[in-house]
Formats: sequence, structure tokens, C-alpha cells
Amino acid sequence: MHDEELLTVPDVMTRLKLGRSTVYDLIRSRRLPSITIGRCRRIPARALHDYITNKLEAAA
Repeated sequence: MHDEELLTVPDVMTRLKLGRSTVYDLIRSRRLPSITIGRCRRIPARALHDYITNKLEAAA
């Protein structure tokens, strides 16, 4: 995984095994940072990695 890689919402849905509305809720609540390019929403791979790491640390 490259730090500069940008993921689509469906990419994140697949990786987290979550539905579209849940992923957009994470984005809306700013728990999962994202950027907009034109009309496209992209999530930096590093942001997804950090989100997963934070969830694991909170669960420990």
C-alpha cells in the first residue's frame, strides 16, 4: 500500500466490509478523513490505515 494511494468509497466498503451509508457516515462525522476531486470522494489510504489503527488501540 502506497501512502499516496487514494481509495474510492467502494474500495473502503470492501476493505472494511461495511455498507455505503456507514462509510459515508464515517466521512460525514470526520472519523474518516477524505478529499473531494471534482465530484469524486477519495479517502487517502493512510487515513484508512490510521482509522483502523485507532479502532484497534481503543479496543485494546
